[in-house]
This record gives sequence, structure tokens and C-alpha cells, in this order.
Amino acid sequence: FADNGSTKHNITLTAQDGHEPLLKDLCEALTEATGVPVPSQKVIFKGKSLKEMEEPLSSFGIKQGCKLMMIGKRNSPEEEAELKKLKDIEKSVEQTAKKLEKVDGELTGLKNGFLAKELQAEALNKLDHRVKVASEQFMKILEEIDGMVIGSYDAFLKIII
Repeated sequence: FADNGSTKHNITLTAQDGHEPLLKDLCEALTEATGVPVPSQKVIFKGKSLKEMEEPLSSFGIKQGCKLMMIGKRNSPEEEAELKKLKDIEKSVEQTAKKLEKVDGELTGLKNGFLAKELQAEALNKLDHRVKVASEQFMKILEEIDGMVIGSYDAFLKIII
């Protein structure tokens, strides 16, 4: 990125598995070249904003040597750190949800009489404890999310394919 926020990039895309490059392939290549995440990109060709990610580039009239423009927001180092935190939080949510799924399966087993009656009360107490632990984990996750701030700055690019 130049100081004025305008930089030219040459992007080369090749057909993969016999399929011509799609708009999403271009956008992913732009992320590699510029650091601007795909959701933050606005790709413009001949004054039209391109949005159909699964369409081949040829359907927009794009061919070798065409010039496109991308307007986008690149994440700052602070934002990248926050996004990494978000990914870590997502993993934590998935792990906690899996624990609750196991609790649900065991509870179903109890309901269906897979455990002797004299052991059911103790099993229910253990399940109750596991649900409370999961609930506390979810509360901690919500507090982490509540403390996060994600901003961005604008970048302007001219892209040549």
C-alpha cells in the first residue's frame, strides 16, 4: 500500500481441475496480495460491483490484461490480534458445545433406563455439575466477546489481471 492508499498489483490466475477461475478465486488472490479479507473487498469492473462469488471471471467479461479496481479495508495488526482472539473463542464455544452434546446423550440414556435406578441420582448430580461448568465457560466467553473492539481503515487499490 502506498502512502496515498493506492497501489497496483498484477494478479495471475490459472484454471484448476479444468475449471476456469471464479470471482472467489480472484478475491482470495487479492487477499494474498493485499491483506484485505474477502468480506471487506469490493471488486469493480467497468463501473459494476462484482458480487457473484461462484461465477467464472469470463461471465463478467474479464480476460487477460483487464484492469479492475478493488476498494477494501485491510485489518490493522491490532485487528488481526482481535480476529485471532475471535477464532480462539469460536474453538472454545465448539468445545463447550460438544461437552453439552455428550451430557445430552447421557441424559437420554438415563431417560431410556440404561442405568440402574440406584445409580441414577448420582449420575444426574454429575450431569448437573457438568452443565454448570459449561454454563460458566459460556459466561466467560461472553465476557471476552463483550470486551473486544474491532475497527478498520480504508485502503484503495487498482488491480490489473
